[in-house]
Formats: sequence, structure tokens, C-alpha cells
Amino acid sequence: MKILITGGTGFIGRSLCPALYSAGHSITMLSRYPNKVSSIFGDQIQQLNSVKHLADDAHFDAIINFAGAPIFASRWTDKRKQILLESRVDITRQLVEFIERAATKPAVFLSGSAIGFYGDQGDTLLDESASVLEQDNFGHQLCAAWEQAANKAKEQGVRVCILRTGLVIGKHGGFLQPMILPFKLGLGAKLGSGTQWMPWIHMDDYVAICETLLNKDELEGVFNLTAPNPATNNDFTRVLAKQLKRPAFLTTPAWALNLLLGEMSQLLLGSQRVIPKHLLDSGYQFKYTELEAALENVLQK
Repeated sequence: MKILITGGTGFIGRSLCPALYSAGHSITMLSRYPNKVSSIFGDQIQQLNSVKHLADDAHFDAIINFAGAPIFASRWTDKRKQILLESRVDITRQLVEFIERAATKPAVFLSGSAIGFYGDQGDTLLDESASVLEQDNFGHQLCAAWEQAANKAKEQGVRVCILRTGLVIGKHGGFLQPMILPFKLGLGAKLGSGTQWMPWIHMDDYVAICETLLNKDELEGVFNLTAPNPATNNDFTRVLAKQLKRPAFLTTPAWALNLLLGEMSQLLLGSQRVIPKHLLDSGYQFKYTELEAALENVLQK
């Protein structure tokens, strides 16, 4: 396939793009930082710095959209929220506008989202059909606007897959990386009550699922990209400490996280007990279904 990808220099893209290239696909990457693209991927990938530079006769078989400012980089001030929103929704709208004017439409559009779509729902088991209770939750508002923009591509006859992503466990980056040193120093701590659910997925499964969605024409709609067995924060803290052979008896109280992070603390304290029903129903078999095996693989030397 000829594939156009945005956000390809991020944590997921750095694993996905080499896998797609190795599978024989041709990749064009949209990025404002061409030097970064070449430093990561060399000359394997073509570069583009604006969707507006795409001619009407430019043809791609698939578009993968992961663009977006880092969600955890700084406090969610009104200005930062606007940056988070625009960096996701604006590029998605531009991609859909390209699809509208393209002489030949892509067959499939994979577009990112997150489990934050569901808001904080405690112990409720959430599959792709779950209703959303917290309409005033910024995480939900961000994901809902992102998904709404992507779904416009359906009007052009394009197969759309929305990727509601959990916490991705992989090497050399992601949410796990800043946790390793404190845990190695014996400073690992549960967050708040520790009972909140943390849906996770191993990078190998994430990449394999993207490849599956690209190739299976019958798959479309919303997909929870999480392993079948979500863990609570208590579980995650215990298993990570065990893998690193260190104690983890500490607790970071919710009030401290609220004080330090403000509204962004909902990313750490909110609970989404998400399961990937759509993927399981499709017959996809996860390589990593248990947190302990996933962490062992990522942490091994």
C-alpha cells in the first residue's frame, strides 16, 4: 500500500512505521520537523510538511492519523487545552478535506483517539458501545471532537477505523519510561486509592492491530486498543515493582495530584475498565493478554 501517516515520529509511530516499511508498504510522513523524520527513519520514508501541498491527483491507499500535541506535557490551562484540541482536530479536518478533493480516495482511514473518551466510570465494564456519562470532561470532549472530525471521511465512501488507545507499553518511551527510575529507587507509589482501572496494551499488539485494520476490509468503526485484561493502579504498581525487584509501599494521595496537576490529574485518577470487544469479536488474538508478561518483555535487557 501507499500510506500517508501523521504523527509518525511519536512513540507509536516509531514502532509502526518500520513495521509497515518492512512489510513492503510505501510511506509518506506528514511532519513539520523534516530533520527529525530523517534522523529517526533515514531515507526510508518520504516527507511532507503540509496537507495543503498534496495535489488532487495524489493517491494513497490508506491514511493513518496520530497527529497531536503531547497530552501530558504541561498543565491543562485554557491555552493548553486549545493547543491539544487544535493539534488533533485541525489536522484531521485537513486530511478529510484532502480526501474530499482527491481524485482517487483512500480505501481506509485509521484515526487516533483515546480511552479518555469514556470519562471516569469507575468499575463499569466498557466496550465500544458504552454510553458516556461525563459530557463536561475535557478528555471526553477532546476525543469526541477528534472522532467526529475523522468520521466525516465516511461521507466519501472511506472505511474509517477509530483507535481508542489505552496506555501503550513499549520500550524506550511512552508513559512507562518516567516511572522506571523512581520504582528502581524504591519510590514507586500507587496513585490515589489505586482502585482506578488502567487499560493497557503492548506495542507489539498495537502494531499488529493497525496492520490488521489496514488489511481487513470488513473491519470498521470504533476499536478499543487495549488488552483484554485491564489492570487497576494497585495491580500495575505491584507488578512493576515485582519486575524491577523493588518494594512499592508508598502512596501519592489524590489531593497532591490534584494540586500538582490540576484538571490533568484526571488522566491518573480517572477509571476506565475498558475491554476490546470489537477486536475480540473480529477474531484478533492478542500476543500479550497479561500485564506481567507485557512488562517482563519490555523491561528485559
